[in-house]
Amino acid sequence: MITWHCQEFSELSNDHLYGILKLRIDVFVVEQNCVFPDLDNLDILPNTRHLYALQDNKVVAYARLLAKDDCYPDYSSIGRVVVAQENRKDKLGHALMTHAIKEVLAIWPDTPIKIGAQSHLERFYQSHGFITVSEPYLEDGIEHYLMTRKSEVTG
Repeated sequence: MITWHCQEFSELSNDHLYGILKLRIDVFVVEQNCVFPDLDNLDILPNTRHLYALQDNKVVAYARLLAKDDCYPDYSSIGRVVVAQENRKDKLGHALMTHAIKEVLAIWPDTPIKIGAQSHLERFYQSHGFITVSEPYLEDGIEHYLMTRKSEVTG
C-alpha cells in the first residue's frame, strides 16, 4: 500500500529525508548521469513542501513544491519530480503529479504553476494541464522546456 505525505522540511524524519535524497540522487545523478547541485537551498525554505509516497516505509516517489516567487516570479512550482525505477511501471508518476497539483492549489490557490520539464516528459506534463511556454533550453546538459499551468481557483 502506498501512503502520501506532504511536509515542511522541519517535519521530515531523518529516515524520510534520507530516502528522499537517496531517490533524487539515484535517479537524477546516477541513472541520468548528470552531476548537478541537487542541494540548492530551496528544500529548506520556510514555505517549501515535500510531497512523497511511501511503500513499505520506503520513499518511492517525490516532488518538491515551491511557493510563489521562490523559484519563478509570480508562479509557484513543482520540481524534483521523481519516481523509483521499479515503481514506474505502476504509473506512479501520474498519481504523483495529480497529488502535487492538488497540494499546490490547496496551499497557494491563486497562483499559477511553472515548471522546468525535461523535454522527453513534455507530453506527460501536458496530460496534467501544463502548456509549453518556451523554446527548448539546456539545464545541466539535459534539454528542458518551461511549462505553465493556470490556477483552477478563481476569486
